[in-house]
Amino acid sequence: MRVYAAVDLGASSGRVMVGHVGPDSLELVEAHRFPNRPVRTPEGLRWDILALYAGVLDGLRAAGTVTDGRLDSVGIDSWAVDYGLLDADGALLGNPVHYRDARTEGVAEKVWATVPASELYASTGLQYAPFNTVYQLTAARDSAQLAHAERLLLIPDLLSYWLTGEQGTELTNASTTQLIDPRTRDWASGIAARLGIDLGLFASLRQPGDPAGVLRAEVVEETGLNGRVPVTVVGSHDTASAVAAVPAVGERFAYICTGTWSLAGLELDAPVLSEASRAANFTNELGLDGTVRYLRNIMGLWLLQECVRAWGEPELGELLRGAAQVPALRSVVDAGDASFLAPGRMPERIADACRGSGQPVPESRAEITRCILDSLALAHRRAVGDAQELAGHPVDVVHVVGGGTRNALLCQLTADACGLPVVAGPTEAAALGNVLVQARAHGLVGDLAGMRGLLARTQPSTRYEPRGDTARWRAAEARIAAR
Repeated sequence: MRVYAAVDLGASSGRVMVGHVGPDSLELVEAHRFPNRPVRTPEGLRWDILALYAGVLDGLRAAGTVTDGRLDSVGIDSWAVDYGLLDADGALLGNPVHYRDARTEGVAEKVWATVPASELYASTGLQYAPFNTVYQLTAARDSAQLAHAERLLLIPDLLSYWLTGEQGTELTNASTTQLIDPRTRDWASGIAARLGIDLGLFASLRQPGDPAGVLRAEVVEETGLNGRVPVTVVGSHDTASAVAAVPAVGERFAYICTGTWSLAGLELDAPVLSEASRAANFTNELGLDGTVRYLRNIMGLWLLQECVRAWGEPELGELLRGAAQVPALRSVVDAGDASFLAPGRMPERIADACRGSGQPVPESRAEITRCILDSLALAHRRAVGDAQELAGHPVDVVHVVGGGTRNALLCQLTADACGLPVVAGPTEAAALGNVLVQARAHGLVGDLAGMRGLLARTQPSTRYEPRGDTARWRAAEARIAAR
């Protein structure tokens, strides 16, 4: 039996989970959970990276209390696209900019003036999102920080560097920068050169399963851990780790990684780089073992999280029970619309969108919650259907993993909308994928299919069968398309 710590950082919270792995056993225990609260400074929206690092150290200390100070390895995953800049001495030049910061507004058009959008997609396979790293770097081109930077580290690589003193750039997360060619799984050097982006800022690429160093002596002392503790490169984009933890059998499955975002799509063995794929705003991100995560980003439970925050944090169960009593598909919005990206006034913005499309305006909390859940299920339907058509890859089942698995109403609505069975679980998919890559590096599990088989045998799941036909969902889809 081996013991691993998975540091799993989401956009609203972080956690350190302890995984106990044996030849036919897998158990995950939460050691520590902490908030991830961005800070709005005079310069804009920033991540509080020092608080996150302190949370990681506290989590490793808590993990040691669970395991009597023993850890066989540590792995780190987080959200994508954001980064920290280091000077020549390796010191951080400032708090990393939050992807929801306004600095990238209007930047995409400047990039496309040099590299047309169609060419950028054909070379990198990444969907348009205003916060992609390529647009962040273009926005920062004339900044003092970038002028003085000697190294750029994506968020999990930055934290790994602080833990070990060693630098690297993990591949699955690097693929979200829009600077990687998904066919070669290496840097798109021609694109970077045309955009004036110095790829020398990035540390060398590392693969999931590679060694990332060992905890510095000071970290071992501060956390109370015993001996030499390795850090292992995992799928450091949390979605890469979550997809690795989809307990699927065979290839005919779709997945939806749910949380602040919904990432809905397929696992493929080659990217889809067609113009139709670009027009449908699908992305080709890299996964484990040569796979491609072909998916669409959907705004996800961010819509509900922002409403809950605006309402003063009411009890979620009560909101969901009320939503279940509201008539289905009364009002829907486009859950992928960029107008919902920024924080603040979410209930009003949802009401405005319904009003603007001539639909009944949701007024009560239950009505707004039902509008959000119906809209997410509808967006899941569209993404799963479009992905199958564009990739020529039919599926028989949809696997839902992540925090949304706790939302039974959303899971059932997704099954109804897609007209396919939904298998929900595991909830802590990113942490489980993180742990299993570490275990594989130690020879405890085999290939990706072996990892998924262990998950299916050891982790609980719930199956939701579709109810009724999908005609009403097609009609609601037409309402969105007509806007």
